[in-house]
Amino acid sequence: MDFRTRKKYGSMLLVRELRQNEQDDLKNYLRMSGPIFDELLSLLFQDLKKQDTVMRESIPPEERLIATLRYLATGQSYESLKFSTGIAPQTLGYIISETCMAICRNLKNYIQVSTYINYAFI
Repeated sequence: MDFRTRKKYGSMLLVRELRQNEQDDLKNYLRMSGPIFDELLSLLFQDLKKQDTVMRESIPPEERLIATLRYLATGQSYESLKFSTGIAPQTLGYIISETCMAICRNLKNYIQVSTYINYAFI
């Protein structure tokens, strides 16, 4: 699967469907409710937004956050996660690391972060 098929086969279609579902499927999938996800996305949006290039469109902040939350929720390998996100494993490694750093920076007043993480990433 390459970046051109991400819109067709990636997890965004599933997440949109789960958002419209009245059950707790989205909460089970992302381990948080829709409103909490939206609030977290709004806090991280500027850190996760990347510029499009002439070669390709950047991966949107929403997809970056979803991939990271799925990784944190399931512990799947990047190789396995690529099938549900449509994002290459190498790119997932970069995105997940960057998103976790953004979470630590933006939520440092609300969560306890180990000293190692503070010095290494923030």
